[in-house]
Amino acid sequence: MNILKKFLSYYRPYRTLFWCDMGCALTVCAIDLAFPQILKLLTTGLFTEGAEAILRTLWLIGCGLLLMYVIRYGCQYFITTWGHVMGARMESDMRQDLFDHYQRLSFSYYDRNNTGEMMSKLVSDLFDISELAHHGPENIVISLLKIIGSFAILMFINVPMTLILLAVTLLMAVFSIRKNRRMHAVFLDNRRKIAGVNARVQDSLSGIRVVKSFANEELERGKFSHSNLQFLDSKVSNYKVMGSFHAGNGFFQGLLYTSILVSGGWFIARGTLAPGELAIYALYIGIFINPVEVLINFTEQFQKGYAGFKRFVEVIETVPDIVDRPGAHPLRVTEGEIVFDQVSFHYDAGREIFHNLNLRVAPGRTLALVGPSGGGKTTLCSLVPRFYDVTGGRVLIDGEDIRDVTLKSLRGAIGIVQQEVYMFSGTLRENIGYGRPGATDEEIIEAAKRANIHDFIMSLPDQYDTYAGERGARLSGGQKQRISIARVFLKNPKILILDEATSALDNESERHIQSALEELSRGRTTIVIAHRLSTIRNADEIIVINHAGIEERGTHRELLERDGLYARYYRMQFEGADELGY
Repeated sequence: MNILKKFLSYYRPYRTLFWCDMGCALTVCAIDLAFPQILKLLTTGLFTEGAEAILRTLWLIGCGLLLMYVIRYGCQYFITTWGHVMGARMESDMRQDLFDHYQRLSFSYYDRNNTGEMMSKLVSDLFDISELAHHGPENIVISLLKIIGSFAILMFINVPMTLILLAVTLLMAVFSIRKNRRMHAVFLDNRRKIAGVNARVQDSLSGIRVVKSFANEELERGKFSHSNLQFLDSKVSNYKVMGSFHAGNGFFQGLLYTSILVSGGWFIARGTLAPGELAIYALYIGIFINPVEVLINFTEQFQKGYAGFKRFVEVIETVPDIVDRPGAHPLRVTEGEIVFDQVSFHYDAGREIFHNLNLRVAPGRTLALVGPSGGGKTTLCSLVPRFYDVTGGRVLIDGEDIRDVTLKSLRGAIGIVQQEVYMFSGTLRENIGYGRPGATDEEIIEAAKRANIHDFIMSLPDQYDTYAGERGARLSGGQKQRISIARVFLKNPKILILDEATSALDNESERHIQSALEELSRGRTTIVIAHRLSTIRNADEIIVINHAGIEERGTHRELLERDGLYARYYRMQFEGADELGY
């Protein structure tokens, strides 16, 4: 019932269109039911009165029937055209709702789910739902009315024959229900398998450069073939069930005609049924069987749409882990002080990354985090913009618990340059402008200059209108990194998080970017994650984090003189250099 209510809610914006569609469906149904009755009245009435009477009124009958079928044409056109438009609009609404919900979901959801499967829910599932949204009510209303109307007329013509017809129809219904249950399971399995195929394609194509660099095309073909054959096996099972379903129902339809022909002949022989009445009866059997066929075929469409909508609802009803608290207010950063107060954190069912960690980043100061991979440096930074929530303790900005402020204002106050740079498919202007939507061209150019990427952009044929390529495929790693830094310059936040911000740059570019970052960091609270220790010599404080927590803390000079873990890292990077010449 919950799924049904959710599905029906999407009809609400299109109530007028829906009821017009139903009105047209009723009109078509009434006209189809009326024709055999008109034929019966004419063959038993007017057509027995002689040629003169027939010819005198025949043109009126022809005009009336023509008008009736012109009306039917208009109604059928409305059903086929605007009924589908209604379904397409509902599909669009669902797709927008699903995309919006994807945007609200937390990082933990994306840690657990594959992009290809999410794409499948956005595209193929919703198409089947759209078809169900249009054809569902229309098929049910028209078919039930035709079945009920024709059954009532058939009962009026001959009760015993109609009871035989009903008995065979009930057998068909029992058969269809049993097959329907099997079809539901098969169609749900189809959805899972095609999502697996989409996931495999997305994974392989996104990493195509890695695939080719390792010459692993055959490996990828093998993995795709496995997923593809699994989907094929599911489709084969699907078609076997559908084959027995349709063949079985075809058999019962033949049984219907056979039983009526045999019983009709018997009643004619007994003198209780006229041959003309059997002809009219046969016309109504066609009207009776056709909607039965429609409902049988609709069962397949319903199962596809229902399976897709069920998966849709599962996502829509997934509650984001990170949401605004009731009464959350906008964050106003005045000083930019960051405090980790007794912070503990662990991922789902994972080991604890931090336990009762205490740390303070003074306003306008730069804190550098170094240490082995997996020690928790990026995780610690991810707690500040609430990409993940602490499992114990709290994170404060200017004395306010970040869980008491709105996510939009919190993340709007923080600029992040990540280790893995993502470039959107679009122009360089659009990619830099992503840092502050609505920024002027002058502001975008200024940000590019400060990130030392302006001269490179101007050397391109299309300059700022150059297409970046999918995921920035047309740019080098260093160029993409500088574009991402330009975004942060444009955003101009109060707090900076630089996660390996210069990791992809050559030595020459690093010097330019490092000076730009130092200018950007001036007067702002900055957390820097770095493996290249040359980039953090001027940090106000350096903290060495390993799997046990905070190992060391101090300035660059103090940590070298202490000759601990930091000094060992420094010697590994600058083997043979004069360590006292820093």
